[in-house]
Amino acid sequence: MWIPTEHEKYGVVIASFRGTVPYGLSLEIGDTVQILEKCDGWYRGFALKNPNIKGIFPSSYVHLKNACVKNKGQFEMVIPTEDSVITEMTSTLRDWGTMWKQLYVRNEGDLFHRLWHIMNEILDLRRQVLVGHLTHDRMKDVKRHITARLDWGNEQLGLDLVPRKEYAMVDPEDISITELYRLMEHRHRKKDTPVQASSHHLFVQMKSLMCSNLGEELEVIFSLFDSKENRPISERFFLRLNRNGLPKAPDKPERHCSLFVDLGSSELRKDIYITVHIIRIGRMGAGEKKNACSVQYRRPFGCAVLSIADLLTGETKDDLILKVYMCNTESEWYQIHENIIKKLNARYNLTGSNAGLAVSLQLLHGDIEQIRREYSSVFSHGVSITRKLGFSNIIMPGEMRNDLYITIERGEFEKGGKSVARNVEVTMFIVDSSGQTLKDFISFGSGEPPASEYHSFVLYHNNSPRWSELLKLPIPVDKFRGAHIRFEFRHCSTKEKGEKKLFGFSFVPLMQEDGRTLPDGTHELIVHKCEENTNLQDTTRYLKLPFSKGIFLGNNNQAMKATKESFCITSFLCSTKLTQNGDMLDLLKWRTHPDKITGCLSKLKEIDGSEIVKFLQDTLDTLFGILDENSQKYGSKVFDSLVHIINLLQDSKFHHFKPVMDTYIESHFAGALAYRDLIKVLKWYVDRITEAERQEHIQEVLKAQEYIFKYIVQSRRLFSLATGGQNEEEFRCCIQELLMSVRFFLSQESKGSGALSQSQAVFLSSFPAVYSELLKLFDVREVANLVQDTLGSLPTILHVDDSLQAIKLQCIGKTVESQLYTNPDSRYILLPVVLHHLHIHLQEQKDLIMCARILSNVFCLIKKNSSEKSVLEEIDVIVASLLDILLRTILEITSRPQPSSSAMRFQFQDVTGEFVACLLSLLRQMTDRHYQQLLDSFNTKEELRDFLLQIFTVFRILIRPEMFPKDWTVMRLVANNVIITTVLYLSDALRKNFLNENFDYKIWDSYFYLAVIFINQLCLQLEMFTPSKKKKVLEKYGDMRVTMGCEIFSMWQNLGEHKLHFIPALIGPFLEVTLIPQPDLRNVMIPIFHDMMDWEQRRSGNFKQVEAKLIDKLDSLMSEGKGDETYRELFNSILLKKIERETWRESGVSLIATVTRLMERLLDYRDCMKMGEVDGKKIGCTVSLLNFYKTELNKEEMYIRYIHKLYDLHLKAQNFTEAAYTLLLYDELLEWSDRPLREFLTYPMQTEWQRKEHLHLTIIQNFDRGKCWENGIILCRKIAEQYESYYDYRNLSKMRMMEASLYDKIMDQQRLEPEFFRVGFYGKKFPFFLRNKEFVCRGHDYERLEAFQQRMLNEFPHAIAMQHANQPDETIFQAEAQYLQIYAVTPIPESQEVLQREGVPDNIKSFYKVNHIWKFRYDRPFHKGTKDKENEFKSLWVERTSLYLVQSLPGISRWFEVEKREVVEMSPLENAIEVLENKNQQLKTLISQCQTRQMQNINPLTMCLNGVIDAAVNGGVSRYQEAFFVKEYILSHPEDGEKIARLRELMLEQAQILEFGLAVHEKFVPQDMRPLHKKLVDQFFVMKSSLGIQEFSACMQASPVHFPNGSPRVCRNSAPASVSPDGTRVIPRRSPLSYPAVNRYSSSSLSSQASAEVSNITGQSESSDEVFNMQPSPSTSSLSSTHSASPNVTSSAPSSARASPLLSDKHKHSRENSCLSPRERPCSAIYPTPVEPSQRMLFNHIGDGALPRSDPNLSAPEKAVNPTPSSWSLDSGKEAKNMSDSGKLISPPVPPRPTQTASPARHTTSVSPSPAGRSPLKGSVQSFTPSPVEYHSPGLISNSPVLSGSYSSGISSLSRCSTSETSGFENQVNEQSAPLPVPVPVPVPVPSYGGEEPVRKESKTPPPYSVYERTLRRPVPLPHSLSIPVTSEPPALPPKPLAARSSHLENGARRTDPGPRPRPLPRKVSQL
Repeated sequence: MWIPTEHEKYGVVIASFRGTVPYGLSLEIGDTVQILEKCDGWYRGFALKNPNIKGIFPSSYVHLKNACVKNKGQFEMVIPTEDSVITEMTSTLRDWGTMWKQLYVRNEGDLFHRLWHIMNEILDLRRQVLVGHLTHDRMKDVKRHITARLDWGNEQLGLDLVPRKEYAMVDPEDISITELYRLMEHRHRKKDTPVQASSHHLFVQMKSLMCSNLGEELEVIFSLFDSKENRPISERFFLRLNRNGLPKAPDKPERHCSLFVDLGSSELRKDIYITVHIIRIGRMGAGEKKNACSVQYRRPFGCAVLSIADLLTGETKDDLILKVYMCNTESEWYQIHENIIKKLNARYNLTGSNAGLAVSLQLLHGDIEQIRREYSSVFSHGVSITRKLGFSNIIMPGEMRNDLYITIERGEFEKGGKSVARNVEVTMFIVDSSGQTLKDFISFGSGEPPASEYHSFVLYHNNSPRWSELLKLPIPVDKFRGAHIRFEFRHCSTKEKGEKKLFGFSFVPLMQEDGRTLPDGTHELIVHKCEENTNLQDTTRYLKLPFSKGIFLGNNNQAMKATKESFCITSFLCSTKLTQNGDMLDLLKWRTHPDKITGCLSKLKEIDGSEIVKFLQDTLDTLFGILDENSQKYGSKVFDSLVHIINLLQDSKFHHFKPVMDTYIESHFAGALAYRDLIKVLKWYVDRITEAERQEHIQEVLKAQEYIFKYIVQSRRLFSLATGGQNEEEFRCCIQELLMSVRFFLSQESKGSGALSQSQAVFLSSFPAVYSELLKLFDVREVANLVQDTLGSLPTILHVDDSLQAIKLQCIGKTVESQLYTNPDSRYILLPVVLHHLHIHLQEQKDLIMCARILSNVFCLIKKNSSEKSVLEEIDVIVASLLDILLRTILEITSRPQPSSSAMRFQFQDVTGEFVACLLSLLRQMTDRHYQQLLDSFNTKEELRDFLLQIFTVFRILIRPEMFPKDWTVMRLVANNVIITTVLYLSDALRKNFLNENFDYKIWDSYFYLAVIFINQLCLQLEMFTPSKKKKVLEKYGDMRVTMGCEIFSMWQNLGEHKLHFIPALIGPFLEVTLIPQPDLRNVMIPIFHDMMDWEQRRSGNFKQVEAKLIDKLDSLMSEGKGDETYRELFNSILLKKIERETWRESGVSLIATVTRLMERLLDYRDCMKMGEVDGKKIGCTVSLLNFYKTELNKEEMYIRYIHKLYDLHLKAQNFTEAAYTLLLYDELLEWSDRPLREFLTYPMQTEWQRKEHLHLTIIQNFDRGKCWENGIILCRKIAEQYESYYDYRNLSKMRMMEASLYDKIMDQQRLEPEFFRVGFYGKKFPFFLRNKEFVCRGHDYERLEAFQQRMLNEFPHAIAMQHANQPDETIFQAEAQYLQIYAVTPIPESQEVLQREGVPDNIKSFYKVNHIWKFRYDRPFHKGTKDKENEFKSLWVERTSLYLVQSLPGISRWFEVEKREVVEMSPLENAIEVLENKNQQLKTLISQCQTRQMQNINPLTMCLNGVIDAAVNGGVSRYQEAFFVKEYILSHPEDGEKIARLRELMLEQAQILEFGLAVHEKFVPQDMRPLHKKLVDQFFVMKSSLGIQEFSACMQASPVHFPNGSPRVCRNSAPASVSPDGTRVIPRRSPLSYPAVNRYSSSSLSSQASAEVSNITGQSESSDEVFNMQPSPSTSSLSSTHSASPNVTSSAPSSARASPLLSDKHKHSRENSCLSPRERPCSAIYPTPVEPSQRMLFNHIGDGALPRSDPNLSAPEKAVNPTPSSWSLDSGKEAKNMSDSGKLISPPVPPRPTQTASPARHTTSVSPSPAGRSPLKGSVQSFTPSPVEYHSPGLISNSPVLSGSYSSGISSLSRCSTSETSGFENQVNEQSAPLPVPVPVPVPVPSYGGEEPVRKESKTPPPYSVYERTLRRPVPLPHSLSIPVTSEPPALPPKPLAARSSHLENGARRTDPGPRPRPLPRKVSQL
């Protein structure tokens, strides 16, 4: 049975539990759980990270922790009772854990690793706290470290600042808001402005001396030297080095490491130097022999110097190498460091051994205790401490020092009878009063133990040596009296014995007889001569002698004159026990000399302060002793002396001695009667203030009043204790009289000079310190009344003295901070005075910082939950006095401009924040009663209105993001809680007082505006918080947005008819609120829009205003990231439901639908814009939105904005043409007028003409970059017209030159013709603007279908590629997925004029083929009726689909939606005609290009000729004969007579062209190709024979093909002839032009070696089912085959890659084989099976033998276009008009590229692309994706008689054969070395329906040929010179269908014409 738990409430999971049992709760190790129930070893509860999921888990998996429960029951809250720091640590580490992993994902490695280390540190510290073995101090230290690391991590991760008090988090509800603000501000300031350390320390570590020839031990002495004052400022650090230059004691770090401590900030400057003096221990001369002398001397070696400023750049831990210098003369040694610093190079040089000193130096900052903590390893290993000379800047009480510093300066000695100067060594001893030498009291420096004697270094042959060696003598105080220092002087011989001979001595006593020590300064000592063996141990023999010149000379004056020798030392005492001051000693010994008391008291002020504080207690005892002795005589003097001492302690240097005085007063002071005299003298001074001229001394007295009162109070207490409280009333009267004098003095106004006000200021500064003393003797109320009276006496005139006013306020501030104010009783008395002064200052806006501080302290004392009557009364007083002025102050200071300096800005923010915190504190303390009283206190509605407007304005200011730093979320939430509480109170006043007839728009508007910005605050958007933070906020405050939303709705409903005032103004703000992703808030706020629509409908009969405002705001808000799909659905559903019963329902539904559609587009746009790179989705989405604004909403400004957004996207994607078209949209909105335009987007204020001019130039530039020069020329002309009309010839000239340059670029630069792709987007997962729509896309340069497919799949990574081109069904449309259907399409140019015109170069025509295209098409072959397996062409139809776009390409986008589809079917016969027309046109173009030498080599022509002739010879054309020239077909299709005649005409025409082509070929063929040419000629005769052409002359008479110049020889400069539009681009992608090769074939029927060449030439298409069963050739790409569909049956799309629309399911590939690329799926040639050669029959030219292939590319209306066959003339251009029906560009120009077999060839066919031959080798060309029109027949017959073993041989002959009935012309051609102008008549075929069967010649197997490859070249149309001369007897020709075609052309030129369009010329179906 499950039992609710009582104590087991909280636990931590110690082992992961998977929750596999029923109702099991999955838990991870470390999760915290709250336990609800228990049962038999199981708990039921939930994990705190996900409290919504409850379940059971084993109790053994959980470690229970102590916790307390709040709100027991269903909504109980469990809080662990562990240390709050531990709780915070745990929750913070959980939050960090998630973010830490994200750092790794975002590649922020540095922060990732640093945070990892910090987290580990925190975990270690957490363990220490949990163990519980830490001392109290250590625990504080650990917590300090923890919180510092937590704060650092939170700051680095951008988390909130945590307010803490003594390392524990504080609950904002438990403290006042002012205190919370201070905590936050303190932590923020600590974080932002690190406190500069006032104390610094230098760490020195000696490493080694690097020198080549040492060999002697060394002493190294470090010290700090002030070059400005020329004196050392530190003691010395002394260490010894061995003979190798290394420290002698490496195992003792304190011997070679030192810390120079207590350096002030003023000492970190450039003129402070580290000096290093090096002394060697050895022989006198460095180069002397070893046996010269056995005695060792200290001798100078070298010096090094380094400025401390060099260490300030950073903490240098690397070793420094200091150069060591030596002075040129030893006598300069004492100042060598000064010479080096001054760079007096003549006095020193580098040491001979070129020594270098390796040291490690590091500056450390902070007090010494902090350094000990942070660098504990340094101190644990040991380090010597080197002090500053003398006392530090701050003398600490209790510091015990007694150090005498002696500097051995210089000496003057006589030669002593020697010829050379002496080598003097000084030895120093300390001798006590008994004559014994004191041991170990001479310190050479830190790092070396003290010694008993000192030996100076020796200067060679110098009678005036200067040493300047500093020594410290730490002699105990008890040894000082009677002790002296003795200096012995010896001459050091350099002889072998090395003797040191004593020749004199000096001494100096340490203390004089009167107790004073040796005074500081330089002392010139007398050198007493003595013998070498004199015994100086007996001190009595010389102590009576004088020791210093000029001191105690007395009777020995004559003796002193005789000696010239002297010795100088400098002494400096640093002692806390001994003094050198006689006046101080006289004062302390006042009883021995009573007559000197007055003088001693007067001299006290002249004594140095350090001497006084050293003997502070003794001095105070002396003063009060004198006062007790004779208060009448000495009272005033003692009082003045006491004032001097008290004020001395105010100095920062002695500030720390205040506790010493406090201790003295409490424990040692014994003057029980002193209070009378002190009060008396103090009152005397106060009474004299107003009369005295000089106020300085009086001000000194007033400054000391705190301690004077302390002495008075302590004296009175001592007296009361002694007497039992006698004279109490008298004492009270004295105090009252004193304070009355004070009040009188304070109430006086300064007249003339400001001396009086200065005295008043001094009194007020120190007066609050007296309160605590008075409280010791008086009741709280008494003291409060005294203070109130005193402070109340202050004059209130503000203009008297500003400084005095500030002091007054500071006095008020100290009063509020004092102990007196903390008592509620006294607080109630003092509060009115405090508020009075505050009100005055706030009203004048003066001393705001102090006012803010006082107010903060006032509110800190009022507890939030305090319900005491006194607190409520205080709140009453404060509200009445300060609320209004507080609001005005905040408004005033926030409206000021912020100061520029950072320090002032901090101050400004502080004062603003403090006032805000005060206001919030006050409002939080106010209860219902307070609010009611406040509202009742306003006499008129105007006053209430002003107050409400004021407080709403202030609240709006408080909500500003800049009000608090961004990480102050805690403070913001508290502020918001107070604001919403206050607003709820005030909204009642709004409803009661300002509705109906008293309605006030301004105040209601202010209210709504406040509510909206409140809800929109960033700190209230809980969705952005971490789950734990969100949970905490909801538990403490709930969702304040919903509360405020409900209040808005309630207030809105109360407005009634006044709602109309807020429509449409509030639509935007309310819309912004509803976009917040909070369901409850949305449900509350969205219905307001229905209300607005309703009221607007009532007012104006429509809601256009509502609609306009909604649309305007939606765009800006959603672009900021607000709103989502859920909102769109909710908006739609709620409003539709609301308007169901309205009379205006229809217009409402329309509005809602419009807004909903706009949301769809805006959401799509926003989602697209999140992508990193610019892609088609972004551009398409922008176009959709732009069009929506224009067409549906008619919002011009938004339309223009999105034009420029689209323009920027195009520029980023380098779509310059599209960018130009986009900007053209804006340009079209402008006129050439002088209308002024405002500043807009990036445009300045300018006239409309100027902006349009700027746009024109920008558009021209983009057209130029996009190589769309023709469009640029049009704009150049337009702007040139404007320049010309304004006579601006300068700009006109520039524009004409620009226009000319564009013409040049058209002629000189290459342009690539893009490919076009049809893309279908199916499924509901696509964005709205794409969903279930089809588009045609303009590809990028060089982009083929495979690349385009991959690009689209990358843009839509979740899309599935459809494997067929059929229109999808409804299931696909409604699927919750994305389906992409992609295949290539062919562009159909709208205008044919340029394309048909003669002499127009290809680089001009290429523009018109692929620009301004509205129409595209693709073809799909299929079989209609029964398929003839012997000849599939009989039933092979083509379904041609035409797509019409909403806009032409190129345009403002690279893709446009398909507006209309048209599907027509082409019969087999029409297909055959189109195939032959295309091939003939191709041949013409190649021949023309060859003649005009536009080809660099002849390979393309060779390949084309080879493909056609070879296919014809092998029987390809016979298939057309069998299909269409047979009797059965003619009888069954009588309407096709003209078409059959046309087919026959084309076959004969092909033979004629081939004849001429071979002649041209022979002229230009290179020598190595001659064998191939010979083969072609031979095969051509075979071809003519197979076609039944016996005599060519007959043909010529029938249908002359004439060359106007009478000769095939052409002038190279002749203009190209006009060709049909088909001929404009005759080089197919896989044609022999692209891959020149001679067809190699074998007799195998459908070998995989069959080349793509075949289908390109013949255009045959197969539909047999067996096609898909064929395996691809192993030599081609894995999923492709060289077998391919015929080009005339392929899609009109560029044939680089096409998809088949009719693949059966079993042949559909996965997405990897996307979009039907034939490289990726099996494909096969679609040709019928060839028959044996023996079965072939000869061609009968009468008609039955030539069976043309059906062209599936002809639509039904186009079949009537060409009713009669016509001959063609290469120069006439008529055929071009006949065939101009489609006239559109379809493909990009062919870029030059290597002819590698694997590179895809460009498809360069025209509108009706000419099928061209392809390389027959399997691997010679790359596979491609067939277009969707390519229908592969699965039933391929493998033994088609047409193909004779190779597709390229059989089909080409069928589609491109020309007839010849005789072989005479063949012989003629063969015999000529160059082609001659020979008439070539083409017979008109007469249909013959006889029963005789045409006989086929058997063709022999053609010889193999080679493959030649070259790069593609742009073809040029045939020139006029390429023409067949007309015979003298031109035959009768059937009329050409020119008129019919022209009429169709005219109709077809119109896009919208529903009538029959001109027959488009066929194009290739596929090619490899």
